[in-house]
Amino acid sequence: MAKNTASITYRSHRPGDIGYITYRHGLIYLQDRGWGFEVEKLVARLAAEFLENYDPTMERCWVAENKEGYLGSVMLIKDQEQANTARIRLLLVEPKARGLGLGRSLVEQAIEFARSKGYSRVVLNTQSVLKPARKLYHSCGFRLTKGLGDGSFTAGSEGEIWEMALEGESV
Repeated sequence: MAKNTASITYRSHRPGDIGYITYRHGLIYLQDRGWGFEVEKLVARLAAEFLENYDPTMERCWVAENKEGYLGSVMLIKDQEQANTARIRLLLVEPKARGLGLGRSLVEQAIEFARSKGYSRVVLNTQSVLKPARKLYHSCGFRLTKGLGDGSFTAGSEGEIWEMALEGESV
């Protein structure tokens, strides 16, 4: 695929997208990492929670695509346990679209949306073995704030919480 980002468009989710996002997470993480049903179960649960609780005034799912179809996506949700906090969920970039800056664009759109809605911080969870994602989050201004111990996906992977202050708060 050529490194042409001009043909990439971004839109909000519509019927069918959340199921497709779940499917692509399951398949890509199986192919890339050997992670199986545990990842797919987690993604399916998070995706269902997004649909069940979706507040279009404060939350969003962005889908990136071109004329060939789906290239990636990310969700931004209200954190149900922490006031004024948004949570980035389920960032995924198709292997054929990696290296185009698509992940950065999706994360930056989520951050700007969170800022525009008055959230004071953004939080996300990731796995320590996902080096490109960790590098992206750090370069966007997130800081690793907590390790969660061994992840359930694979030996040697630790769950992590990353945070970014938006409006004068410290992380």
